[in-house]
Amino acid sequence: MDYLLQLRQLIGHRPILMVGAAILVVDESDRLLMLKRSDSGCWGLPGGATEPGEVVEEAAKRETREEVGIEVGEMNLFGVFSGPELFYKYPNGDEVYNVTIVYLSRIWHGQMTLNEEHTAWNWFAAPEIPEDVSPPIKPVIEQFKRQFRLE
Repeated sequence: MDYLLQLRQLIGHRPILMVGAAILVVDESDRLLMLKRSDSGCWGLPGGATEPGEVVEEAAKRETREEVGIEVGEMNLFGVFSGPELFYKYPNGDEVYNVTIVYLSRIWHGQMTLNEEHTAWNWFAAPEIPEDVSPPIKPVIEQFKRQFRLE
């Protein structure tokens, strides 16, 4: 059984500290791949929680493969995000304080195929990123917009 499911059986919906990994997948036109979440309807990034003992870079690649069906190549560290603005209460009531390690990659291959966690995917230039972004990744998106703002 999944580590987080086991933990939730013990503690219920109470807040936990969760280490996650995500990838900013960027195309040749500096557009960002975003996924529309099926639980909240908000736009997010490929990524998720690390499993106990898992290398964070491998977790980022695994989550991307599971969520959108692509393989990611070389990645560079984009940033580590934490703090009260990364608190999130899921629609099911689970509460988390996220520590998210975010990578950036322009190298990927494969066919986009979504799993049940998402209903759509799209590429967005920094100024076109939708307003309805999943709350715990807003700081990541703001930094992306600053770095990739069209001059």
